Amino acid sequence: MSGAGVVVGVRVARIAALVVIPGELTLVVCQLAGVGIPMWVTASAGVMVLAVLAAEAWVLRSLYAHGRDRGLGPSHALVAAGRAVVPVRLRRLLLHEVRAMVSLGLWVARRKHGVRPGDQIAGYTGPQTALMYGLIFVSVVETVALAFLIPWPVVHAVLLVVDVYGVLLLLGMHAACVTRPHVVRSDGSLRIRYGALFDLAVPADAVGSVRIDRRYPSGRLVTLSDDGVLDLIVAGQTTVTLELTRPLVCTRPLGGTAEARTIRFHADDPRALVDALRRPRASAPPLIPPMTGTDASTV
Repeated sequence: MSGAGVVVGVRVARIAALVVIPGELTLVVCQLAGVGIPMWVTASAGVMVLAVLAAEAWVLRSLYAHGRDRGLGPSHALVAAGRAVVPVRLRRLLLHEVRAMVSLGLWVARRKHGVRPGDQIAGYTGPQTALMYGLIFVSVVETVALAFLIPWPVVHAVLLVVDVYGVLLLLGMHAACVTRPHVVRSDGSLRIRYGALFDLAVPADAVGSVRIDRRYPSGRLVTLSDDGVLDLIVAGQTTVTLELTRPLVCTRPLGGTAEARTIRFHADDPRALVDALRRPRASAPPLIPPMTGTDASTV
């Protein structure tokens, strides 16, 4: 299959999936709610879903063969085919959810992700902890209330699964923030993170000036201004401003990239983090007592 044919096949498969799969989900919801659906509509929807799955499989196979023809190994060709078929935003969302669930295990085990001996860590969950627990409490109350209010067993079972998964996902998002703190390396580099959604490594030679600077910016979690100022906002605030010696490229939560010259982010103890970056590496004490147990590997 030619390169142009591969591109066309990927586009057709994505468009078909975006049209057919939401329609199938709509039919399922209507059936669970007791809405009468003609048999021919259900059968037609099933045939269309099978056709889309067959098209996706054909495109995936063609992409795999194309990768093998270019000299890629079996595993690399399969990964490349999957990346071409699945949009980057969907891949990022799935990866975030997997990392959030893995973080639950790290949280229970009281372990930190990506922290090596000699590293110094700084948490940033203080301002949002009460909010996260409040959302989790509301979700649990909603789940219990729906269990008593919904009379249809099938609908109740479906919503129960969705609600429980939502509660676990909220817990996982908070756990990811707890287990993935900011990290000051022994070589003077800095790793700025927000849970599983944002991760930026700042090399030591890119660290210019750093200062405590409490601000209350508005906007989304990751906001980049026209002059290259990146705000990593936690509960509506940032407490540390880092001036870079050169611009760095960062990856947004959904896969987009941006170039930053100044980074403003939050730390629960900004003084300790700023002092750790300013102090000579050899004499910098840990921000927290040494951790026990082995550190988790990167997900």
